[in-house]
Amino acid sequence: MNLFSANAPNDMDRALEAIPVIDFGPYFEGDGTALGPLAAAVRTACEETGFFYLSGHGVPDDLVEETFEAARRFHALPLEQKLELKIDQYNVGYLPMNASTQRHSTVHKATRPNENESFFVIHDRPLDHPDVLSGKPLRGRNYWPRDLPGFREQAMAYFDTMNALGQRMLPVFAVALGMPPEHFVPLFDEINHATLRMLHYPPTSAQENAFGQGPHTDNSFLTILARSEVPGLGVRLPSGEWVTPPLLPGTFLVNLGNIMRRMSNDRFLSTPHGVIVEGNVDRYSLAYFHSPNPYRTVEVLPSCLEPGETSKYPPALYADLIMEFFRANYAHQKGHGSAAMPNRYD
Repeated sequence: MNLFSANAPNDMDRALEAIPVIDFGPYFEGDGTALGPLAAAVRTACEETGFFYLSGHGVPDDLVEETFEAARRFHALPLEQKLELKIDQYNVGYLPMNASTQRHSTVHKATRPNENESFFVIHDRPLDHPDVLSGKPLRGRNYWPRDLPGFREQAMAYFDTMNALGQRMLPVFAVALGMPPEHFVPLFDEINHATLRMLHYPPTSAQENAFGQGPHTDNSFLTILARSEVPGLGVRLPSGEWVTPPLLPGTFLVNLGNIMRRMSNDRFLSTPHGVIVEGNVDRYSLAYFHSPNPYRTVEVLPSCLEPGETSKYPPALYADLIMEFFRANYAHQKGHGSAAMPNRYD
């Protein structure tokens, strides 16, 4: 069943050889000389692997562990309670088990739904927010369980911390792409598109072509992943080999999404990855996706075009790219266009 090389004796060494640990600490602490060398290290990782371990991020371990505990509490609720928060057309809320299929993937032909359940969290807008009142697509509200004290506060504390971390990383990626440090400010202005996905994977079934999450690339600008101690993630290196990145305490695993690849004219890699959970212990992860304002245009950067080279991708409104991805991968998206988002829970 497992196409990942989880049982290869040198798999951990190979993963650590291919996926570097990059320390953002000096830059975040204000070292004026740190940006150039840091951006160079990030550029190498983005061109060669598309993944790196983020250290020196400044996020407290307690915040991560308490958010994992909150996710476990949520997923332990009775199914009927979770279904009260069922995911909407803009992918906010609860996604039940077997409700998504990796049809948008260009690296794997999915024949079975993904064996996971998820809870999606976005910026927490009040009922009277102008975008909520107008039903503006991709600018809706979160849905919260009625009887889970502290869950909303914990989820939003983690979301807000991850969003701030993603914003602080933008100048590094701008320089890595050959642009000025402030280049991404207009693209991520006002409220950027950000999503926290609280994932629960039971052990993957033994059926043919079964995955906790089928091999795919992310549709984000970048993804910041926190993992529990239960393994399952596989990453396909450019060589075609699969490795299972070990858990390194005090780090996040960062990977690039398709938007970063698009903007770099394929110079930066959006690397395929997937999940198979072996054994008999459930796996949890916290995947945070950091992306531009949906109502900004995404286009190839001039620094990523050689003289005479043409762009592989036309300019596109990011909202259109998001909805294309949603409709391809999620069963609940069929037939949805830009209908106003319902307001269900305060």
